[in-house]
Amino acid sequence: MLTYIIRRVLIFIPMLFAVSVVAFIIIQLPPGSFLEQRIVELESRYGDASSAAQVEQLRARYGLDQPAWRQYTLWIGDIVTRGDFGDSFAYDKPVTDIIWSYLGFTLLIAGTSLALVYLIAIPLGCWAAIHKYKWQDHFSGGISFIGMSIPEFMLALLLLVLGLFVLDYSFIGLFSPEFYFQPWSWAKVWDLAKHLPIPAAIVAVNGTASLMRIMRGSMLDVLGEPYILTARAKGLPPRQVFGKHALRMAINPLISILGMSLPGLLSGSAIISIVLNLPTAGLLLFESLLTQDMYVAGTLILMVSAMLLIGNLLADIALATADPRIRYD
Repeated sequence: MLTYIIRRVLIFIPMLFAVSVVAFIIIQLPPGSFLEQRIVELESRYGDASSAAQVEQLRARYGLDQPAWRQYTLWIGDIVTRGDFGDSFAYDKPVTDIIWSYLGFTLLIAGTSLALVYLIAIPLGCWAAIHKYKWQDHFSGGISFIGMSIPEFMLALLLLVLGLFVLDYSFIGLFSPEFYFQPWSWAKVWDLAKHLPIPAAIVAVNGTASLMRIMRGSMLDVLGEPYILTARAKGLPPRQVFGKHALRMAINPLISILGMSLPGLLSGSAIISIVLNLPTAGLLLFESLLTQDMYVAGTLILMVSAMLLIGNLLADIALATADPRIRYD
């Protein structure tokens, strides 16, 4: 097992390096940026000695007078050695300050939705597989197809209309208006807990529907394996056959999908964030790409890509733990 983990980590390191190069290239592709606008603004005030000094400081810090490979080494070097991702020129703050202010709510919403997806999809998928071609299977299949067919932003808009014109309640944001600028207190935490289920449930709808179908198909494949038939022939209780033997193998595809779901913990659903005015990293990434705030966009792209690699690494380890045959491949 240890050798298997070391192999996966050794593959992870060069992949992360390649991802950082691609992220840097992406943020350099669009013409112009907030950084260049800031330099032009300072150069227009060249009569001021402090403006000239700021221009030279910016050029030296970000290596604007250096080739692209040198700019990359400066950027990645600051990240590795000091945890400095650069400055956001749109917000006039360090990138780390901007991202951390959004990251907590992003992880809270996406983590809650991910928990809902797996807590609902696994039991319903197994339930449908056990009652193959019966009304239970058709019922869960209908629910899953409806869930996959409804766009998340459309569901968010329907809830907004329902809240405003029927329930006289606003689903916008994560807090009531009176708590937006208040310091943290138990009342504010309770208000957040009341607003959190709606966006988390909206984000979870499509994922739950698709995972139900995957779980059903995987369970049906496992139930047809010879060792399951042997367990039934030996007279083992159905709960032991399904829970101990079948579920352990059938859940493998969902573990792999969980690894690929981790980027969603960071990026979230940008469209839902826009509709419901949620302070998530997905909305921040969208705004930074529009305004060409290059270091914010580059940092978020790098983090999302790193989360995907970390998720795949954790999924490989979890799969090797669940199925010992995998670690010998």
